[in-house]
Amino acid sequence: MVSVNQLLVEFGGFTLFSDVSFLVNPKDKIGLAGKNGAGKSTLLKILAGVQTPTSGIVSCPKDVKVGYLPQHMKHNDTGTVWDEVEKAFGQLKKLEDDIESLNVELGTRTDYESDYYLDLIHKLSDKSDRITMLGGANYAANIEVTLKGLGFEREDFLRLTSEFSGGWRMRIQLAKILLQKPDVFLLDEPTNHLDIESIQWFEDFLKNYAGAVVLVSHDRAFLDNITKRTIEIEMGLIYDYKASYTKYIELRKERKEQQMAAFRNQQKMIEDTEKFIERFRYQATKAVQVQSRIKQLNKVDRIEVDQSDNSSLRIKFPPAPHSGVISLQGKEVSKHYGKLQVLDQVDFTIERGEKVAFIGRNGEGKTTMARMIMDEIVYTGDLKLGHQVKIGYFAQNQADLLDESLTVLDTIDQVAVGPIRLKIRDLLGAFMFSGETVEKKVSVLSGGERTRLAMVKLLLEPVNFLILDEPTNHLDIRSKELLKQAVKDFEGTVIVVSHDREFLDGLVNKVYEFRNKKMKEHLGGIYEFLARKKLESLREMELQKPNNKTNVGEPVEQEKTQAKLSYEERKEISKLVKKAEQQVKKCEDEIARLEKQIAKMDNQMQDPEKAADADFILKYQMANSALEKEMENWEKVHLELEQAEDEKKKLD
Repeated sequence: MVSVNQLLVEFGGFTLFSDVSFLVNPKDKIGLAGKNGAGKSTLLKILAGVQTPTSGIVSCPKDVKVGYLPQHMKHNDTGTVWDEVEKAFGQLKKLEDDIESLNVELGTRTDYESDYYLDLIHKLSDKSDRITMLGGANYAANIEVTLKGLGFEREDFLRLTSEFSGGWRMRIQLAKILLQKPDVFLLDEPTNHLDIESIQWFEDFLKNYAGAVVLVSHDRAFLDNITKRTIEIEMGLIYDYKASYTKYIELRKERKEQQMAAFRNQQKMIEDTEKFIERFRYQATKAVQVQSRIKQLNKVDRIEVDQSDNSSLRIKFPPAPHSGVISLQGKEVSKHYGKLQVLDQVDFTIERGEKVAFIGRNGEGKTTMARMIMDEIVYTGDLKLGHQVKIGYFAQNQADLLDESLTVLDTIDQVAVGPIRLKIRDLLGAFMFSGETVEKKVSVLSGGERTRLAMVKLLLEPVNFLILDEPTNHLDIRSKELLKQAVKDFEGTVIVVSHDREFLDGLVNKVYEFRNKKMKEHLGGIYEFLARKKLESLREMELQKPNNKTNVGEPVEQEKTQAKLSYEERKEISKLVKKAEQQVKKCEDEIARLEKQIAKMDNQMQDPEKAADADFILKYQMANSALEKEMENWEKVHLELEQAEDEKKKLD
């Protein structure tokens, strides 16, 4: 489908890669692997046609549609979210406009038997058939399903795109590409701005997608769940493995070991042959054997060991100074942005040595809480740091805050104080900035290089409380693994705001879920949390019942005592309790049935045909509406049950 032949890419005399050839077949799910700077993003740009190689050819049939999502995007849209995403159906909109014009003209003409009138009828039929083939009847439903899958609420659809952050605007562009249904997806770090729920939805979509996918990602779990083929770029060459990322790592290790074994065996054979030649070169009786060995040696196809870039991040946080048992405590913490309430009356406690994950959909308050802890923004309530707690903060946009006019060395030299100044070059070398690279301007650094440089600044002084907001964005997989180990070895307290499941797995022992303006504590690791979430909908609903009980009907007078109540009154209250219990049970059974039905439909939604079926979408929406109504009804009858039980307790 897409053929790459003998690509060569050079920058100012530096060869990024050369003689690169491979084929992207229909339905291929390919992950591009390699260190930051190896050329993965450049290769995607060449495949997308937005960059030209120094030499070589990329050929693609004209009827193959390519969808490309770059890592960094420039936004110039001015309409609503719906208007922007609807542009994916430009061809359909043109057909709809044509059909409307034809219908208007047909309605004004009376020459029903003329050839011109019949020609209009044929055009109308042809365009209607084309709309049906393109799924035009259901495109509005497809837009809604895609936007909701990527985390947008229905009330967001008519908001201006300019009101959203860069991450959310990237989702809008991703939605457009998904809805265009290209034959080949080219995705450069698509999960950097997605939360865990959206990543899982996106995974399911790509796994079941009928077209080909070529993606760059540093999310190992995401790669393993989608890709079945890995193309590694290393030292200017590529290596093609028919395997997912984790399997590729194993195969790569085996290949290196086999190559080294074959190389050592061949080197020994060559050495023995050369010794024989040297020993008997001048002996006439051995002349025939010597000449035979010389010819044999000349025919040997010398094994070359593939060059490897073995440089890697070496991170060790300074020892954490001693602090009190409680690192951070929040009481009745709330945050508003104008009329928008993000957090409401939140209470939580984080103890010394705990490693905690902040999890939740974008916009639920994770980064807001991190900034509140740092006292960067105003809030209400009380956030109290423990005794002698000293925070090290890595902001989500830390890499973007670097001064682009400075060199790598100057960036660190300006903030380093004390004895550490004597070890600046060693520290930079540990983060793969050595030799001439320390003189590079920040403006020319890649996203991964900027993130590493920002991380260096975090290590300049000892702290006992780390707050890391999306620290793995733009780091390659090897660097992430080393950072993860360093954080695990850190003896202090850690808060990690992240959507990277692989990074959080085995690192955190507590999860705070940000949802509905609250922080809900979950003990255990990230995969335990995700597994538990699938079974928790009814329990969550029960936890959200009102705390302030409101009387239903006329209040019972406080003066009335058990002695004054007649037998009939006692009997009536017992009936009310029993009736309310039956109603609650009925609601809970219906809620369980609807949740099971919706869960089944959610799985069916991953089938592109189902996602495009208007009748199915309508049933899905009706089921969700019924669930919402039943949950409201449950709250009402549960409140009545509580009221009746309270009255019964007063009689006992």
